[in-house]
Amino acid sequence: MGCAMLKKRLIGVITVRRGWAVQSFGFRRWLPLGRPEVLAQNLDRWGVDEILVQAIDRSVANRGPDFELLERLGRTGLSTPLIYGGGIATLADADRAVSTAADRVCVDALLRDNPREVDRISRHLGAQAVIGALPLARRDGTLRWLDHRNRGETPLLASALGLFQAGVVSEALLIDWRNEGAYGSFDEALLEAFPVAEVPVIAFGGLSEPAQLRRVLGMPRVAAAAIGNFLNYTEHAVQCYREQLVGVVLRPPSYRAMGQA
Repeated sequence: MGCAMLKKRLIGVITVRRGWAVQSFGFRRWLPLGRPEVLAQNLDRWGVDEILVQAIDRSVANRGPDFELLERLGRTGLSTPLIYGGGIATLADADRAVSTAADRVCVDALLRDNPREVDRISRHLGAQAVIGALPLARRDGTLRWLDHRNRGETPLLASALGLFQAGVVSEALLIDWRNEGAYGSFDEALLEAFPVAEVPVIAFGGLSEPAQLRRVLGMPRVAAAAIGNFLNYTEHAVQCYREQLVGVVLRPPSYRAMGQA
């Protein structure tokens, strides 16, 4: 998949902690929003191109994916493709997530812990079904990679970057974790600093203003913009974004994970 994509996507993000959807601020402070399946139904009705459900506490607690949540999401009959991330540690986890409700899976901690298992997942489901999440920040001119489990930061590991370079992971979810939840604060320099130019990028974290969304989606390497908190303020938020992104060609995704066609 090339990165010079003409049509772009808007992804609605639902952050889940302790089973409940939350409004997140830098993955440090949270305000409750309600049941994730209700928010998913809203995003489905409002017309986002994909829905990303990220269960941010599963890897921290070593609890594995939230399959009960996926089962509830599956029963809602969503027509919008669903991405699930949180606690995926094995091929069996990813396969069950896709079999239950997800069209694609998003891996974060597994990029650090077991790149070979990410490769196994990709070979089984297809690279198009695997997204790699990278919570990043710029410090002293270098990219630093956050590990949510201990709040430590490291440089991007060659083993993880190799997964993107080899096409094992189809897209990179670049998360500006320091500005996540802060209005109009996404650090656009993260996009240019990411060293694997051929991999399509999903930008996330502090994206809210239409002018910035237009700039970000106008970058050839950016395939999608992911928006979380700012879609929960009003029922017409998605429509308003689309109306203000005149000239940016948006599209629904044209793929589904294996076994979900």
